[in-house]
Amino acid sequence: MAAADDLAFHEFEEATNLLAETPDAATTSRSDQLTSLGHVAVAAGTGSSYGAEDEVESDKTALLQAEKPQPGFWTFSYYQSFFDVDTSQVLDRIKGALLPRPGHNFVRHHLRNRPDLYGPFWICATLAFVLAVTGNLTLVLAQRRDPSIHYSPQFHKVTMAGITIYCYAWLVPLVLWGFLRWRQGVQERVDPYSFLETVCVYGYSLFIFIPMVVLWLIPVPWLQWLFGALALALSTAGLVLTLWPVIREDTRLVAVALLSTVVLLHALLAMGCKISLLSSISSSRCLWSRWHLQPK
Repeated sequence: MAAADDLAFHEFEEATNLLAETPDAATTSRSDQLTSLGHVAVAAGTGSSYGAEDEVESDKTALLQAEKPQPGFWTFSYYQSFFDVDTSQVLDRIKGALLPRPGHNFVRHHLRNRPDLYGPFWICATLAFVLAVTGNLTLVLAQRRDPSIHYSPQFHKVTMAGITIYCYAWLVPLVLWGFLRWRQGVQERVDPYSFLETVCVYGYSLFIFIPMVVLWLIPVPWLQWLFGALALALSTAGLVLTLWPVIREDTRLVAVALLSTVVLLHALLAMGCKISLLSSISSSRCLWSRWHLQPK
């Protein structure tokens, strides 16, 4: 028994000497090790449940947003949400309208259930302004080549172009949306886009006409027609590729007739832009001839 006590005392003395040599050292007991292991286990178990808790929180947030009352359409807050887009989103949608690709739906890949009116509004305004300015510049350039052309500022072209373009960008989508809603009652497989999505598709499809009208300042007729045909092809291709997934579930006759109508109306708009420039030159020449032939 004494030998055991001497051995324990000897071990305690060695430990005391070791602590004296290294006073900064820390000691750990068996209970502390078990406690630390328990904390590690609890932390690991808690970390594994973080993902589930995040999913629950996201589901709760989605439900709260769905249950949040929407403002009425007669309020300013209702329309404010359609202008809540940033520059990167607008540029991405313009890029998608300029470069249509088969199998790449503009509504699904670019709008993503968030149609906006900011882009279509300013695209239509810019197109109307550029069309009016280009018409006046065309007269100035034509007067330098042909003295028989009398230039006078035609400010009324801004109003005429604005009314025409905005009516096209709103009335045509309205009629198209109404027709597809009616066909949905006849053919249940038809699932049309919303009215704002249709307006958004048409609005962004008009962006390609802006550089087309600017390039018409080049006084080369065949180049003007080439630029017009290229812009019309890209714009109508974007419309057809976007509308095809909706109308392909309808009968073949209705689908072909609807796509033909869409392409025809778009071609008439492009032709109207071209005719407005040509009519400016011809009308100015007629005015000059009348003024020149008047008896003095």
